[in-house]
Amino acid sequence: MNLHEYQAKQLFVDYGIPVPSGRVATTPDEAVAAAQALGASGATLWVVKAQIHAGGRGKGGGVKLAKSADEVRAAATAILGKRLVTPQTGPEGLPVEKVYVEAGSQIERELYLSLVLNREKGRVAFIASAAGGMDIEHVAAHSPEKIITVNIHPAAGLQGYQCRQLAFGLGFEGRQVEQFASIAQALYRLYMDRDASLVEVNPLIVTRAGELVALDAKINIDPNALYRQKALALLRDTSQEDPMELAASEHDLNYVSLDGDIACMVNGAGLAMATMDLIKLHGGAPANFLDVGGGATAERVKEAFKLILSNRRVRAILVNIFGGIVRCDLIAEGIVKAVKEVGVKVPVVVRLEGTNADVARRLLAGSGLAITTASDLTDAADKAVSLAKGGGSGASSRAARH
Repeated sequence: MNLHEYQAKQLFVDYGIPVPSGRVATTPDEAVAAAQALGASGATLWVVKAQIHAGGRGKGGGVKLAKSADEVRAAATAILGKRLVTPQTGPEGLPVEKVYVEAGSQIERELYLSLVLNREKGRVAFIASAAGGMDIEHVAAHSPEKIITVNIHPAAGLQGYQCRQLAFGLGFEGRQVEQFASIAQALYRLYMDRDASLVEVNPLIVTRAGELVALDAKINIDPNALYRQKALALLRDTSQEDPMELAASEHDLNYVSLDGDIACMVNGAGLAMATMDLIKLHGGAPANFLDVGGGATAERVKEAFKLILSNRRVRAILVNIFGGIVRCDLIAEGIVKAVKEVGVKVPVVVRLEGTNADVARRLLAGSGLAITTASDLTDAADKAVSLAKGGGSGASSRAARH
């Protein structure tokens, strides 16, 4: 679960991490009032930032400087109520319902910090770079020597020598080393206390006065830990989430939208990945990752059909079920029910294997519906790709279309 910048910065404040003064606003009037309140504390320059769950806001016009109340109003008016498109949102963009009005900062240097799980080593990695304010992926690809990483032992926690290693690598000296160590320790405590999957500061700035300040804040919370992070769970902004992924979660379906035109319905994450790989291998493109789970029911299958058909790009559906815990005949019943009730108008390819698979195939064959059965996964992927392209039942079809 992602947090907005203003929410993440409140957590930073709670942990003693320095951030510029700022206030959230939902209307241009509120934005002006926020700027005036900040001006009373000495601010003469303001930054108006769109609050969306994506980076690259500046590139999309979602971060604007303002030198007066009128400019703050104009910036908020230009941003609020729009869909902001950034390199991370895709062409559809994300809705902007709030802006964060922040006091401007005098920037001397920009640095990058983040904490993320290093799954290869099974440890939290603290990553730092002197190339802050840039796309860290670009830095990693073209200037890997600018990235410093320390892996934190879970029993020992972040050690002082590791903080100094990062500080010296970023070019700090004197009092700034202590300042940085304090910020680094606070970021690590936040990461662990709040069950974060990512804590990122890009940039951490050095002001002209030599102070270290977190100019931006990004925090992602592990969704599996929300049961013990109830206060953070209340901060969830569903307007920033994919509508289909949100609908899937309401039916205990694991769904991720993709850019292709062949919808996949599979039980088991590993089998779903293999199914998508085979679709790509046969020249197609998956429209989604959809795992209906090991305990799939006919009702859940029907809801899954509704979900994937809400994607207008879908030109074929591939159902690939291995019946271990779940019985294939129950899945077949759900498929038949869904095709009839939902009104499926695109080709459906079904591969069922496992418990009661023979019974399931007979159910599909006797349904009288335009469902293409497949003998194995390769056959199913081949047929789905061919049908999505309008090429009949597949070049290497070995099963009849009923």
